[in-house]
Amino acid sequence: MTTPDEPEQEQPPTPLVPAYVITNGRGLPDDDTFSLITLVTTAQDSPVVQHLDPEKRRLLELCSGGHLSVAEIAGHTQFPVGVVKILLSDLTQGGYLVTRAPIPTAKLVDRNILEQVLHGLQARFG
Repeated sequence: MTTPDEPEQEQPPTPLVPAYVITNGRGLPDDDTFSLITLVTTAQDSPVVQHLDPEKRRLLELCSGGHLSVAEIAGHTQFPVGVVKILLSDLTQGGYLVTRAPIPTAKLVDRNILEQVLHGLQARFG
């Protein structure tokens, strides 16, 4: 907070494009295709990238280096996660990107089996 005696410091202008402009006013897709840990990469036989928006081209450039998660893409682009999901959905439907769903969590192992293995190892090796 500044006092009347102190001059206000100017903040550097930030290039802010409203999210509805980037997404053409669309909302999130109904399906939950993209979670924060969904991995995305460019398709090997992707179509020609001539008529894409600059934001979509930027996403393609990021994903061309290998698999990135949705959260990493949002961090690199500084776009909100919802905007990134909408753009990724468009690019995936257009054949530019390939997604890989997160690996499901493993089932828990029965505790009795682990205890039997432990006792067997202790009996064998002391």
